[in-house]
Amino acid sequence: MKQIDCFYTLSSPWAYFAGPRLTELANKHGADVVLRPYDFLKVVPLTGGIPLRTRPQPRQHYHAIELDRWRSFLGMPLNLKPRFYPPDNGPATHAVIAAKQAGLDAMRLSHAILRALWAEERNTADQTTLIAIADECGIDGRELFASQTGLPVRAEFADNSADAIARGVFGSPTYFFRDVPYWGQDRLGTFSIVRWPMTRRTFDTCRRADRELLQRHLLEPRASADAFFGIQTHWR
Repeated sequence: MKQIDCFYTLSSPWAYFAGPRLTELANKHGADVVLRPYDFLKVVPLTGGIPLRTRPQPRQHYHAIELDRWRSFLGMPLNLKPRFYPPDNGPATHAVIAAKQAGLDAMRLSHAILRALWAEERNTADQTTLIAIADECGIDGRELFASQTGLPVRAEFADNSADAIARGVFGSPTYFFRDVPYWGQDRLGTFSIVRWPMTRRTFDTCRRADRELLQRHLLEPRASADAFFGIQTHWR
């Protein structure tokens, strides 16, 4: 069985954009998506990521431009400044993990929570709201909420965060397929599951080729930039 590990947060607009296409991709190719929500604020300072609100203003401004661009391109509703952003991700994260552990449709619940935050102006840190969202997904919200504070849920969340650090995750969403990382919802179309069976060895070989060609490009100003970017797109 093909497996896609999805490291993300329950407040990421990019994970919201990715949801429907990730589900379609997995269904089309017979892959199993393993949701791995993690503690973003704990992980990314150790791996090189920069939380949005600590970025310089020009980068925050460009972030909004990209959100507007992608919501138009994908035809998905999204508020650029949602009322309840940023939320406390804890309750929503625990709900998704609890649904996963219970064998319920965690993917549907996850996307519904992200849609509620980014398109419906709902407070996804609020217990009553989360219960209602779960009910709308055909899941008993009260039963789910009663189970989400247990040790197994908290242990899986901690494991996800530790694994994210170990694997160098610095953004949301980040996917792993056959141990190869893909950062960002715009990388879904480049999965080796779609194009060719890239192995870890192939990935490392392409990275070495990138470095060698970049060095040559810097040393030889007349070197073709097209050649450099052509090589780079093979593994991105």
